[in-house]
Amino acid sequence: MTIDSKFQFSDLSDQELLYGAKTCPGCAATIAVRLALKVLGERTFVCVPACCLAATTNAYPQVSFAVNYVVTAFPATASTIAGMAAAAEMQGLEDVTILGIAGDGGTADIGLQALSGVCERNDNVIYLCYDNEAYMNTGIQRSSSTPWGAWTTTSPAGEGERGKTKYRKNLFDIIAAHRVPYCATASVAYPMDLMEKVAKAKAIKGARFIHVHAPCPTGWGYSSEKTIEYGKLAVESGLWYLAEYENGEMKLNLTPKTFKPAELYLKGQRRFRHMTEQDYKLIEENRDREWDLLKERVKA
Repeated sequence: MTIDSKFQFSDLSDQELLYGAKTCPGCAATIAVRLALKVLGERTFVCVPACCLAATTNAYPQVSFAVNYVVTAFPATASTIAGMAAAAEMQGLEDVTILGIAGDGGTADIGLQALSGVCERNDNVIYLCYDNEAYMNTGIQRSSSTPWGAWTTTSPAGEGERGKTKYRKNLFDIIAAHRVPYCATASVAYPMDLMEKVAKAKAIKGARFIHVHAPCPTGWGYSSEKTIEYGKLAVESGLWYLAEYENGEMKLNLTPKTFKPAELYLKGQRRFRHMTEQDYKLIEENRDREWDLLKERVKA
């Protein structure tokens, strides 16, 4: 498996623009944001809604961001960065990046209306969604990005209960359908690919969206040192894909020759421990259908 690589690590500054966050050990959200900011640089204005990241980087009197940073209401990330971009333009600020960062709940659910507006207007912003597949900050409730079968506090698993009964929302397709200049998926387990995509987004004008898979040891129920391992297994088993949408065309950045069994990814996570062999089979069958559709779109 290979990923096209153009961005060079040697281009990165040693300067850290996110540090000292009070996140859980193994938190992928902070990995994603740290890497993104090392590419974007200090002339970045950041907006974060009420979420894990806001709660752990903004504990008065300390702030973990070394760039301009504002916390907004849960549904308002996209509308806030739209206003920030308009203000920057009115003030004649040059060479600045307006960056919104939110989780899957604040993006795919409560924040989707404002995000759709940003994409339709083609506002000059970057929106980064760190997707840990549930509302982790408020107690591990299901979101529309939670996978089928997963246990959460609002999709319980036990006698007569099978976890979440709906498949996850395809946020990448939804944003691409707005015909934005750039849209991508990424994973913290593939840092070079993630940073290349952030670098590409920085060089493009208009609405840009990056959807980052961000494993969560607390909500998923695995040992904190295994975040990158589970990130890789998600991609290698075909349950997360790395792709880009640009100039009206979609491309895959990585296509496994053969998928690893879904069980390797699912079995070690507490949220899937109730699953049976039949459940694994159903997940793989749905994965195969999704990949068939994905490959058809790439061909088109």
